[in-house]
Amino acid sequence: MNRITNYKELQDKIVNWMCDYISDNPSIKSFVIGVSGGIDSAVVATLCAKTGVPTYVLSMPLHSSAKNDILSDDYSNYLEKEYANVTKIRIDLTTTYDQFLSSFNFWTGKGKFTSSELVNANTKSRIRMITLYQIAGSVGGIVVGTGNKVEDYGVGFYTKYGDGGVDIAPIADLYKTEVWELGKHLGVDQRIIDAPPTDGLWEDSRTDETQIGASYADLEQAMEFGTGPAVEILKKFNKQNKHKMEPIPTFKL
Repeated sequence: MNRITNYKELQDKIVNWMCDYISDNPSIKSFVIGVSGGIDSAVVATLCAKTGVPTYVLSMPLHSSAKNDILSDDYSNYLEKEYANVTKIRIDLTTTYDQFLSSFNFWTGKGKFTSSELVNANTKSRIRMITLYQIAGSVGGIVVGTGNKVEDYGVGFYTKYGDGGVDIAPIADLYKTEVWELGKHLGVDQRIIDAPPTDGLWEDSRTDETQIGASYADLEQAMEFGTGPAVEILKKFNKQNKHKMEPIPTFKL
């Protein structure tokens, strides 16, 4: 799905929108973003860099694959070298995560407490979110989201209060295909553009499309036109994850 005819114009619109947000909120002094080695975070980090606003780019390995760790570090280093307003920070969260999980190794009156693989994967994402906000609070910054349209509003493919915990979302109205094309325009590392999308939260090498059971292209067709092989998959995930995409249910007097 590609609705964009001019990616330079799109780049300028997003950068100006982010700058306007800073101007309208003078207490905000900087952007803070986590770079995972994937296309979404690379594109958003580059857009942040192009604003000229102080930008803190965080590499946060946490039992990460060597490939993702290298891509994250390499691109963070590139941005810091290329843009005077970018500061790279690397924080290895592996020990923090391991110590946190060890706290839950106990017995209850009903047996040994165990957490699932999915719970642990979401915990990784939430620890990274806490880290981003720790830095943001120290530098007067806001956390910049990296979710795209399919993930944020289609299938809800993110962790609630993890990578879904952000203050501003520059690419959440762009389909993944459009993010890839914008990345090419911005000169993102070709290794990142070519890498299969993955959330990096699992011990194996599963990709986003494997987890969802459909390609981004098919999901985009289902979202935009309601047609194609992924319509039922989109409906299933949208219903299942609706709680992420709607306001918190609140009892009202």
